[in-house]
Amino acid sequence: MGTIDAVVVAAIAFVGSHFLLSHPLRKPLTSAIGETPFLGVYSLVAFATLGWLIAAFVKAPVTTPLWPAGDVVWALASAVMLIAAILLMGSLIRNPALPTGGRPAPFPDTARGVYAVTRHPMMWAFALWGLCHIAVYPVAKNIVLAGAMIVLALVGAALQDRKKERLEPERWPEWEAKTSYLPFAAIAAGRARLGGFGMHALAGGLVVWLVATWAHIPLTGWHAGIWRWL
Repeated sequence: MGTIDAVVVAAIAFVGSHFLLSHPLRKPLTSAIGETPFLGVYSLVAFATLGWLIAAFVKAPVTTPLWPAGDVVWALASAVMLIAAILLMGSLIRNPALPTGGRPAPFPDTARGVYAVTRHPMMWAFALWGLCHIAVYPVAKNIVLAGAMIVLALVGAALQDRKKERLEPERWPEWEAKTSYLPFAAIAAGRARLGGFGMHALAGGLVVWLVATWAHIPLTGWHAGIWRWL
């Protein structure tokens, strides 16, 4: 039988190896073995530690929930997950934070759509996923796993800002001035306007949300999203 401690150790390995390989170890390793082999090592470590985390999660016991997750909690989490799905799908188009293989990043002229909300829509989508899953399933092993995803996403986004400031000292600070790390902060400050969401974000997010919440039924036996009430 697994333990919660095993989930904690695996989570630390997963998150820690990601940060180490993405930041302090990336330059010396790419200099030593080249970019392509490094990406292979990075992917191997990421998949291995993620597999370790999942295996530890499955084996760990289910503890008593810290609070009851009634319909109100489920409804709020489901609504937030729709927002997360829109952020995720919107982040796939013209996202300056995505890797470009050394090519110039596609910086939009203005922060519209998901980028008006935050310059890290993909990272916040993952963080919201973690928060929602903690809210509806507040057992120890799930808090550890989802918490690891939240830390990876939000600390990773902050470290990405520092890295981009160094690699693109002219363009990234200009993009930061138009956007915000925290959701809706740029809108509240008047630096961006809410709106301009493309159909890839709205329709794509809705489809992903519907499919992903439905998939909980065959995969976990849980009814999530609107399927909980249908």
